[in-house]
Amino acid sequence: MVVTAEQGLEPDLLLTDKQQIRLAALFAHDQHLPVEVGWCVYQDVIAASRNPDKTLGKAAMTRIIDHLRHGVPAGLDELAQPGRTMHRRRQDILAWFTHPGSSNGPTEAINGRLEHLRGIALGFRNLTNYRIRSLLEAGGFRPLTHSLL
Repeated sequence: MVVTAEQGLEPDLLLTDKQQIRLAALFAHDQHLPVEVGWCVYQDVIAASRNPDKTLGKAAMTRIIDHLRHGVPAGLDELAQPGRTMHRRRQDILAWFTHPGSSNGPTEAINGRLEHLRGIALGFRNLTNYRIRSLLEAGGFRPLTHSLL
């Protein structure tokens, strides 16, 4: 499942030449075969996510998830668990290819502010006051909310 240069991407995208030489020397020994298989899967995931054609990237990621789910040889337990996790989160992983560049960062930022507020607002007894303070803290306090008070 290694991506070739003919497909527009080169393997070992994130390594310098020196690092590639050191890695090749490491993988020359059979005792490191499980690590090499894990490395190849890692490179395939990177290649799929960096593919400029998101349709081809999604197809490659689907193949990776299917291979990890059903094609992990005995003795490679290190890949079996990520394979189960990727299969369980398959829709979420593949959604990235349909909506490239999407992020849950803004949601996490608001959640962090609300968690901070919850930590310092131990004295709120009135749910309405807590809700208004939450809107104020999260930046969602609009004049329309004022008119409802």
